[in-house]
Amino acid sequence: MQENPTHQHDPQESEPPARPHEFWDGFYRERTQVWSGNPNALLVREVEGLNPGTALELGCGEGADAVWLAKKGWEVTGMDISAVALERAAAHARDAGVDNLVTLLEADLAEWSATDPGTCPGYDLVCAQYLHSPTELPRNAILLRAVAAVAPRGRLLVVGHQDFPPWGRHPAPDPALPTAGELAEELGLVAAGWIIETAEAIPRTVQGPEGQEAVVHDNVLLAQRGA
Repeated sequence: MQENPTHQHDPQESEPPARPHEFWDGFYRERTQVWSGNPNALLVREVEGLNPGTALELGCGEGADAVWLAKKGWEVTGMDISAVALERAAAHARDAGVDNLVTLLEADLAEWSATDPGTCPGYDLVCAQYLHSPTELPRNAILLRAVAAVAPRGRLLVVGHQDFPPWGRHPAPDPALPTAGELAEELGLVAAGWIIETAEAIPRTVQGPEGQEAVVHDNVLLAQRGA
């Protein structure tokens, strides 16, 4: 759910089975590589200049972002519901020579808690990118737990869709997905005195299965916790 795809398939266009882990394992088994292997451009844009520390990535997929962070010196914990994706992430980390800096945990984020075994009391960076799913997913509840996992002076990075291309099989979300600023309010960051460093919608052009193009927007929220 994090990296740029090598194809035009959108996981939102698949009919999910009853259990989320079955859906995501099946999604990854459909092809030997689902995502491009490159880090997300918006992660790179927001994190490139930060001093490395500990990082938690929620929904790490095949591991491109976790590996990129590790190459920058971050000690990364990557979590995903799919064992298939995590196997690929582990191989990616080994091939990149950063497996000593990457810990991978299989977990259903709908049930995950920041106090679960394998997680630390607080991370310098907690990131969740494109945390959208055709299976039932309590996104805001997960993000509230992500907020709780950020260490003092640490940062939360949330990147997600604002809108979707018109050729998708599923209708636009109702209610509409929150803007980055609205999400910051919903998570209580403003009231709690967090510093909102980025809250904007970034346009990008996407291509459909028949070569058609559309402009969609990605929301970016980067916020720093107080001391």
